[in-house]
Amino acid sequence: MSPRQAVHIKARRSASDVAFGLLAVLALAGLIGGVPYALVRYFGSPIPDGGFSLRMLTEDVGLSSVLDMLSIVVWLAWLQLAACVLVELIAGIRRVGVPARVPFASGPQALAHRLVTAALLLFAATAVVAPAVQALTPSAHQHTAVVAEQAPRTEKAEQVSDEALAPVQKTKKIYVVQPPHGRHHESLWEIAEKCLGEGRRYHEIYQLNQHREQPDGTKLRMADLIRVGWVLDMPDDAINVHVVSQDQDRPKTLAQHPDKPVELDGHTHYAQADAKDSPEVTRPAVKAGGAGGAGGSEAAPTVRESPAVSQDASQDASQTETTVAVRGHQQDADSPVSSAAVSGIAESWPDFLAAASLASAGLLAVLGGRRRRQLWDRAFGSRLPNPEGEAAVAEMALLLGADPHGSRLLDVGLRHLSKALAMQGRTPPTVFAAFLASTHLDLWIHPPEKEAPAPWAAHDGGRIWRLTANDGHRLPDLPDIFAPYPGLVSLGTSEAGRVLVDLEAAQGLINLRGRSHVVSAALAAMAVELATNRWSDHMRLVLVGFGEELSLIAPDRISVHPTLAEALPELEARAAEVRRALAASGVSSVLTGRSRGVYGEAWMPVYLLTAVPPTPEEATRLAELAQTGTRLASGYLVAGEEIRGASWTWELSPDGRARVGALGLDVHGQLLPQQQYAQVIELFRAAGQPGVAMEDPEPSGPAASQLHPGFRPSVDVRVLGSVEVIGPRPLEEERLPLCVELVTYLATHPGGVHPQVLTGALWPRGVEAPVRDATIARTREWLGIDGEGRSNLFADDQGRLHLGPEVRVDWLVFRELVRLSRSDPATEAARLGQALDLVRGPFLHGHPAGRYLWLAGDELVYEVSARVSDAARRLTELHLAAGDPARAMTAAQAGLRMSDEDEPLWRELLRAAHATGDVDTLRHWVESLRRWAATSRYQGRLVPETEALIQELLPAPARAAG
Repeated sequence: MSPRQAVHIKARRSASDVAFGLLAVLALAGLIGGVPYALVRYFGSPIPDGGFSLRMLTEDVGLSSVLDMLSIVVWLAWLQLAACVLVELIAGIRRVGVPARVPFASGPQALAHRLVTAALLLFAATAVVAPAVQALTPSAHQHTAVVAEQAPRTEKAEQVSDEALAPVQKTKKIYVVQPPHGRHHESLWEIAEKCLGEGRRYHEIYQLNQHREQPDGTKLRMADLIRVGWVLDMPDDAINVHVVSQDQDRPKTLAQHPDKPVELDGHTHYAQADAKDSPEVTRPAVKAGGAGGAGGSEAAPTVRESPAVSQDASQDASQTETTVAVRGHQQDADSPVSSAAVSGIAESWPDFLAAASLASAGLLAVLGGRRRRQLWDRAFGSRLPNPEGEAAVAEMALLLGADPHGSRLLDVGLRHLSKALAMQGRTPPTVFAAFLASTHLDLWIHPPEKEAPAPWAAHDGGRIWRLTANDGHRLPDLPDIFAPYPGLVSLGTSEAGRVLVDLEAAQGLINLRGRSHVVSAALAAMAVELATNRWSDHMRLVLVGFGEELSLIAPDRISVHPTLAEALPELEARAAEVRRALAASGVSSVLTGRSRGVYGEAWMPVYLLTAVPPTPEEATRLAELAQTGTRLASGYLVAGEEIRGASWTWELSPDGRARVGALGLDVHGQLLPQQQYAQVIELFRAAGQPGVAMEDPEPSGPAASQLHPGFRPSVDVRVLGSVEVIGPRPLEEERLPLCVELVTYLATHPGGVHPQVLTGALWPRGVEAPVRDATIARTREWLGIDGEGRSNLFADDQGRLHLGPEVRVDWLVFRELVRLSRSDPATEAARLGQALDLVRGPFLHGHPAGRYLWLAGDELVYEVSARVSDAARRLTELHLAAGDPARAMTAAQAGLRMSDEDEPLWRELLRAAHATGDVDTLRHWVESLRRWAATSRYQGRLVPETEALIQELLPAPARAAG
C-alpha cells in the first residue's frame, strides 16, 4: 500500500447513501436540463419575436402577456440556480473549501449545496463540499473536514483512487461581537437566540470559546462578559454567521471581516490594551452632589500624571492560558503521563482572583494566620494538610497576584496621616477615592486642602495628597492608631493602577446596577477584600442574600442575613450608637474621633452589601439611615435598578467595566465570579482540616552514599534556607532564576518528573514546548557532568527527568539522617544534630516573587517544616534528658530557623532556658519571644499555652526584677 493510500479512511456506503445520491443526480438533471426544456416546449423562447421594445410597455396586457412575464421570471430563477450549481460543483471538485457566494441566492445555493454534495458523494468518498453561505439552514450543511472526521455522510464514504485524493481545507463558523446600541450590549444569550434559535444554548458558545485568546489579547472567562470585536467560534448549526478557514487566527479574521465594528481598526484599539507604557492618568472630576455630599458645582481641574505601571496592570493573569500540575493531578511514578493529568482541574485559571491584588494580599494574610493556629495544635509526627485541586489553584493565583507592599502602603500611610493631623489638631479630609500605583498612593480629596503633613505632599491645589512608595515603606507600623478610612474598597483597575472608593464618603446609599452575574461577582470581590484587608479596624460587614460561606474566612467581621428586614435592626442600632458617641464626645465627625482616638470602637464601621433589592419600605428606612447630613461610620451598597434616594450609582457594564458617574470614575471592575469565589472558600475549608500523619522517611537513594566522609558533590542544591545551587559553571544572569527553579523542582521530587508535569509547575500560565525544551537543555548544559562522565541532569527510559547521583540535595540528606537516627538510639542525638546543622532558614527562603507557585499545591512545604520541627523537639528532649540544657537550646533554635512561628518550639526553648538555672537567660528568651510577637502580624498575641508557661517559669516578680 502506498503512503497516499495509507492515509485513506475506509468506509462503507449504505443503500440510503446510494439512493440519496441517485435522487440528487436526477433532481439536478431535472432542474438544470428539464426546466429549460419545459419552458421552451410550452412557453417558447423567452426572447419575443422581433426582440424587446418600448412598445411592449404600452400594449394591452392579456393572459399571454402575463404568461410571458411569468416565464421570464422562471428563466431568471433557473439561471440563478444554475449559477449556484456551477459554483458548488467547482468548489466540490477543486476542494477549495468555502464556495463563492452567489448574490441574492442564499436559499437556492443551500439547495444546490445539498444536491451537489449528495451527488458527489455517490461517486467519490472523499468529495467533501464546504458549507455554502451564512444563511444555510441547520440541516443544509456540516463542518467541512477530512474524511470520516466531520459530516455524518462523509463518515460513510469509501476510499477513492490516489488521483482523486486532494487536501481539504477545514472551515468553521464565526460571529463577531458588535458594538452596543445605546445602553444595549450584546450577550451570549442574545447571540444564541439570533444564531441558534434558543438563548439557553449560550453555554455551547461559551464552551467553544472559553480560554481562547481574542484579537485584543484577552480571553473569555465569564459567560456574561464579552467584548466588542471578539471573534466567537459558533456551533455547526448556527445561522446569521460567517464561514472562515479553521486555521485562520482571530486577528486576521477580524481584520478581514465584513461585519468588523467600525471603531476597531485592528491596531489602535488593541494597541491600547497591550501597551507597556501606561497612559496619562486623569484625576476624576467631582460632580455636583458628589463626594462628601458637596453641593458645589465647580469641576475640579485636570491633573495629568505618568505613574509607572502598577503590579495589577503588569500581572494581568487574563492574558495567558494556564496548565497547572497540583497534587492529586500529577503523574504517578509508575504510570504514563497524559496531558489531562498535567492540567488536572486547573483548566480555568482564576484570573479575576489573581488580578484582585489587595484582596489576594488580605486573603493570604488571613490564611497564614489560620495555618499558624493549625501549627500550634499540630501533633508530633503529623503535618498540616496541603490544599489540593481547585484550592491549590486558588492559592497559586493569590500568590501570583497579591500585592502585600501596596496593602501595607495603604495601611501604614493612612494611619500615619491620621496621627500627624491629630498632632496638628486637624480633622482628616474627606477622601472620596484613592489611586494606588507601584510608585505612589494618591488620595483624591473634596473639598481640597493645600497643606498635607509630611511625608505626604499636596498636588493640584490640594485636590490630591500623595505619598511615594519610597517614603511610605520607610514608615513603621502603627497598630495602635485607628484606621481613618476603613471603607476604602477596590472599584477596579486602570492601565496605570488600582482605584478605590470610600463607602462612607457617599453619605447615602450607593446603588449597584448591572446584570445579575456581574453584580454578584462585584459584591463577592468587595466582601472578600473588606473582610480581610489590613487598613480597617474591627469592621462589621453585613451581607444580605449572599456570602454565607465567608464566615469561614472572617467570622469576627461578618454577619449574614437572608433578607433586608432581618438586617435593618442591626444597622439602625449601630447608627444610633454612633450618633450618641458624636454627641457625648463633642467631636465634629467620625474622622476626628478616629484620628484623636477618643471613644475608640465607637467609630468602627458597619457596611451593608446587599444582593437583594429593597422593597419600597426598606428603601425608605435605608435612606433615613444613610442620608444624615453628616458622615457616620457606615456605608450602604445596594444592588437593584433605580434605588430611590441613592447618592451614587455604581454601574457595571456587561463587559465588566465599573463606572461611578458622580465621581467621574470609569475602570475595569474588580470581580470575583462564582467559580473563583468557590475556590477561595474551598481553600479556607481545606485549611481547617486536621493534621495528616507522616510516614517514616524512606531511604533517600543517593543521599545514603553521599553521607560518606570522602564524598564530594559535583553540584550542591540547598533548599533548607535560601535557594542555592552551588558548583555549576556560570550562567547568564537573566536565565539563572528559571534554571535554579527547575533544578529545585527536580531536587525536591527525586522520583523523576516528566517534562509535561514540569511545564505545569514552572509555567503555570502556559508555555510552548520548544521554550520548555530549550530551558531543560540549557539547564543540563549548566549542570555539566559528574566525575564518572554522566550528565547531572538526565532522562530515564520513560522520559522522566532526574538529577544525577553526584548532585547533593540538603533536604534529601536531612531525611536520610533522620531515618538513620531512628535505627540506632546510640547515635540518635548525633544524627539529629547533623540534620539540624543543614537548616539555614525557612524552606526556599527568598525565592523570587511570582515564581515557585507549585509550592501551593505540594505537600513538601508542610512536610519539611513539620519534620524539621519534630527533629528539633526530639533533640531538645534528648539533651534535656541528658542534663545538657545549653545544647537543648541550640537544638530548639535550629528548628526556629525554619519557622519562627512554631510556638511549641518556642516553649521547648523556654523550658531549656529555665533548665539552665540562669534567670537572665530565661528572661532574655521571654523578651525575645515578646518582641517577635509584637513585630509579627499577630500584634503581640501568644497562644494561651505559651502565656501559661511564661507565668509558670518566670513569675511576675521575676519579670519585674529584670
